[in-house]
Amino acid sequence: MTDTASSPEMPDQPAIGLERSCALPGVGDWLRIAPERDGLERITARFGGHAYAPHRHDTYAIGYTLEGVQRFRYRGSPSNSLAGNVIVIHPDEMHDGEAGHDSGFSYHMIYVEPARIRAALGDQAHTLPFAREPVFTDSLLLEALHLACADMGRAMEPLQQDQVIAHLAQGLLALDPGAARHRGRKVVPDLRAVGLARDYLEAHVDEVVRSEDLEAVTQQDRYQLSRQFRAALGTSPYRYLTLRRVERARRAISGGMALAEAAAYAGFSDQPHMTRQFRAAVGMSPGRWQKLACLNAKRPR
Repeated sequence: MTDTASSPEMPDQPAIGLERSCALPGVGDWLRIAPERDGLERITARFGGHAYAPHRHDTYAIGYTLEGVQRFRYRGSPSNSLAGNVIVIHPDEMHDGEAGHDSGFSYHMIYVEPARIRAALGDQAHTLPFAREPVFTDSLLLEALHLACADMGRAMEPLQQDQVIAHLAQGLLALDPGAARHRGRKVVPDLRAVGLARDYLEAHVDEVVRSEDLEAVTQQDRYQLSRQFRAALGTSPYRYLTLRRVERARRAISGGMALAEAAAYAGFSDQPHMTRQFRAAVGMSPGRWQKLACLNAKRPR
C-alpha cells in the first residue's frame, strides 16, 4: 500500500524502545516518536528481524503495516499483518513483534488511552469495544490512522486529535457490536449548536482552535458536537476548519501572495503543512495553482 505517511522524514529523535524489549536493535532498525499530545502517542518504525519481546501496555495500540510482513503473537496465537492491514491490540493484552520476512517491515502505530475512547463513545457504548481479531482491513480505522499519521513530524492540532479519537472510537465500536448500548440510533443534530460552531470556526480560521473553545461556544461536549456536526454538515469540525483555510490560501495565492506568506495568512503552521492540505483538497500543489492563476490573469478577455 502506498501512503504519503510512510516517509521516515522526521526531526532527529533517539530510537527509543517505546515498549520495553531486552534485545539490542539490529542494523537498520529505527523507531521515531511523533510530537505528543495528552492521551495519544504516535510512532513510526522499521525492523529487520526481532522487534519486541512479550509485553503489554495500558493503552489501545492501533496501527497499520506500511510494508513487509509484521508478525506477532497475541492472546496465544500468531498473526501476520501485510501492507495496508490494520492492527488493533487491546489494553493489557500480551504480545510481541518481529519481521515475518527477511526484508523486514515498517509500520505506523497510535497508542491511545482507553479513557479517551470511552469519552468519545459517550452513551453509545456500555463497555470498551474489543476487537476479537487483531489483524484485518477496515476503511474507517484506516481513515483515522491516515489522518493521524499524515504528518508525523508535526504535533496534531487539538481539533484534529479529537477527530482522530472520535473516528477510532467509532471504528472500534463497529468491530464489537456487543459493546453498543443503542443499536441503530440515529444522531439528531442540534442545528443551533452546529451553527455556532461553524460560525466560530469561520471567524477564527487563522488561529489554533481548541476543543474547549467550541465547547464553551456551543455548550456541547466535544465528541457529541463532532457527531452532530458531521450529521448536519457531512464533515468534522477539524476538516471544516482545514477546508476554510485552504479556501483562504487559494484566494491569497490567486491574488499574488507568496506561498510562505499565504500559509501563515491562512492559519497553517508552515508552508509544507499548507501544501499537503492544499493538494488533498484541490488536487494540485499551491505552486501549480499560482502559476495557472497568473496565466489566467494575463490571458486577454
